[in-house]
Amino acid sequence: MATTEGTKLWGGRFVGNTDPVMESFNASIAYDQRMWDADIRGSKAYVKALEKAQLVSMEENQKILHGLDQIADEWAKGTFEIKPGDEDIHTANERRLKELIGAPGGKLHTGRSRNDQVVTDMRLWLRDAIATLTSDALQLISTMVERAAVEINVLFPGYTHLQRAQPIRWSHWILSHAVALSRDVDRLLEIKKRVNVLPLGSGAIAGTYLAYDLLFFFKYEIGRIFSLCFFCVFFLAEFLFWASLCLTHLSKMAEDLMLYSTKEFSFVTLSDAYSTGSSLMPQKRNADSLELIRSKAGRLFGRCAGFMMTLKGLPSTYNKDLQEDKEAMFDCYDTVHAVLQVTTGVLSTLKINQSVMEAALSPDMLATDLAYYLVRKGVPFRDAHSLSGKAVFTAESKNVSLNQLTKEDLIAISPLFEDDVSSLWDYQSSVEQYSAPGGTAKSSVETQVEHLRKWTKILMQ
Repeated sequence: MATTEGTKLWGGRFVGNTDPVMESFNASIAYDQRMWDADIRGSKAYVKALEKAQLVSMEENQKILHGLDQIADEWAKGTFEIKPGDEDIHTANERRLKELIGAPGGKLHTGRSRNDQVVTDMRLWLRDAIATLTSDALQLISTMVERAAVEINVLFPGYTHLQRAQPIRWSHWILSHAVALSRDVDRLLEIKKRVNVLPLGSGAIAGTYLAYDLLFFFKYEIGRIFSLCFFCVFFLAEFLFWASLCLTHLSKMAEDLMLYSTKEFSFVTLSDAYSTGSSLMPQKRNADSLELIRSKAGRLFGRCAGFMMTLKGLPSTYNKDLQEDKEAMFDCYDTVHAVLQVTTGVLSTLKINQSVMEAALSPDMLATDLAYYLVRKGVPFRDAHSLSGKAVFTAESKNVSLNQLTKEDLIAISPLFEDDVSSLWDYQSSVEQYSAPGGTAKSSVETQVEHLRKWTKILMQ
């Protein structure tokens, strides 16, 4: 059934009915209804401002507030009835308000555009979503930090180019990912500042003629007011980019853990709660949780890129293309929320195989230490690096480990090698020399743990 244009917020200009297919194509209520609470909160604050501006009476204000409370109760109980013509959440709520209280409900829209109201809904909804995601991320970081503290004495190979590089602490690896996530939290809190901006009063282009104080609208003082509603969508583009970057970090960590969980590595074992089996091969334990974390990053890249493509060719002010923003926002929030929770579960239940990790350490990983030995004797690093490389080549040629080269073998490479070179072949000593901030020495890792503990505690308050 087609909808009469006069029943719409914008319908006075039109005399015909909208094609039913166009009606459905134009509507966003199917997905933006989840912002019902934000819309009602914004409208309740708005009508108080209208009363202050003497645009509604005290009696009308009370009727509108009571009606909005009734609507909120219907949404909460799942009894709110969406009807044809309810294009979006704001239209639906205002239609229902008029049904409940009559003519005073029509005054709620005074001085505001449906567009700036819906953007206000988005900002209120996203502000709450950011609080949830921040809490999720802090919980994950805290889990990682505590795991690093408990397993601080575990050594295992560090890799570059997927080749064994140098001995490091397992906790050093954990904290490298925790720090990346901490920067994601910092970025998210920065975005929150830009989300926390009041668009009401911007209208579709020219603003509002009403002379009341827009800062009265909300108890939290939001500050700046945009003159063009079009610009209000860029906070969402920033959020989509943030989500893509955050999941990039989690995808990289998941990739490492997938490798470490294979039989070829056997460094870690995922718990049954975050693993699946094969429908064909009974012996398999598949790291599906990690694979899905990795895949969700690609999903969000697509959302971000798709919305940026929508934005790039738009002329100024509001265009209906921008209706595409909400599905992207909801999907990104739902995806990141789930991924952060699953990752926390994986990290909190993961079992490490310490003996396998330490058995994977090999003397060739101490070639850099051999170069540093010569540096301490005054050899320029580039020369020391070359001499250490010759020692590696000699060991490979003789089919022995680097620490099995004889004193004569080493002296043939450089007369600076002395008996004390034997002290190099100790993995604990190797990691302990990297005591600079961010290094893998125990003291450095402990400092990082304490820093992140204090940082998360402050933000969790």
